[in-house]
Amino acid sequence: MRTVSLSNGRSFRVDPGVSILEAANAAGITLEYSCRTGRCGVCKAPLLAGKTTILRSEEESLTDQEALDGLILTCCRSVDSDVSLDIESLDRLAGIEIRTMPARIVSIERLAQEIVRVVLKTPPATPLRFVPGQYIDVIADGARRSYSLANAPRADGLLELIVKRYPGGHLSAFWFERAKPNDLIRLEGPFGTFFRRAPEPTNIVFLATGTGIAPIKALLEEIAADRETGRPRRIRVFWGNRDAENFCWDPVALGLDIGFHHLLSSADPDWSGRRGYVHDTAIADGIDPADTIVYACGSSAMIASARDALIARGLPPRRFLSDAFVSSN
Repeated sequence: MRTVSLSNGRSFRVDPGVSILEAANAAGITLEYSCRTGRCGVCKAPLLAGKTTILRSEEESLTDQEALDGLILTCCRSVDSDVSLDIESLDRLAGIEIRTMPARIVSIERLAQEIVRVVLKTPPATPLRFVPGQYIDVIADGARRSYSLANAPRADGLLELIVKRYPGGHLSAFWFERAKPNDLIRLEGPFGTFFRRAPEPTNIVFLATGTGIAPIKALLEEIAADRETGRPRRIRVFWGNRDAENFCWDPVALGLDIGFHHLLSSADPDWSGRRGYVHDTAIADGIDPADTIVYACGSSAMIASARDALIARGLPPRRFLSDAFVSSN
């Protein structure tokens, strides 16, 4: 059994054949992660000392240059010696328990032709405890899929999902064709490390594509609930979609002073707003890398491009937080 040491002084033991991420979790230590399959890149970690071994070959999000620079994916690697990593544990998640529980569908509301808002209710005596920005796995109709929670914790315990229909998607067909209010499903969670970091710089930039707006909506609700946190910040949201009707949420009810930018990527002749990539628009709008934190959620291609572009302009890697949507097998 070997030891992994983190830059904030925490350490844990790793058994042979167990991933660094799994071993940390078993020790009650949460590291950055999202997909747990090597595809999203959220768990990248600089290796300072020691040797690791690859457990699975799907390190898709790790480039050859990053590997040469000493980065690893903690979900794909175990250790061959004592190891030091230049990452910190995420102590805000201490006490957040991953559980499986029943949930009842309260409502399904069509927001756009291919998007629905689903509201779920868990047992009142055992509500789901989560941090805004996390996601859950829904287990229904013989399938399991991950969905970001689209709300901050509420007094009534309700959970909100924003679900897009994908051609051939098993749970897409369930939500759009078979599910109905009062149906019972199961969910497991919460998962993920996409949440606000403290202390935050003055400038907060949110990047979203498609239904990646869901966890960002939850983060904005959290800011709105804490006026002392929200008031001195400069908050900007850049949300991209292929179709204008998919801009199906408006933050006006939150009462925050937000610069909210809609961008369309299709050639819709009726669209008179801005076009282009969300990160390019954010950069053009002006980003002070010394006093900015970026929260990005959406396609893995957007996440990778945005991270590279912003870090190249001086944004510290630890101030680019992301949750990439990856396809389910």
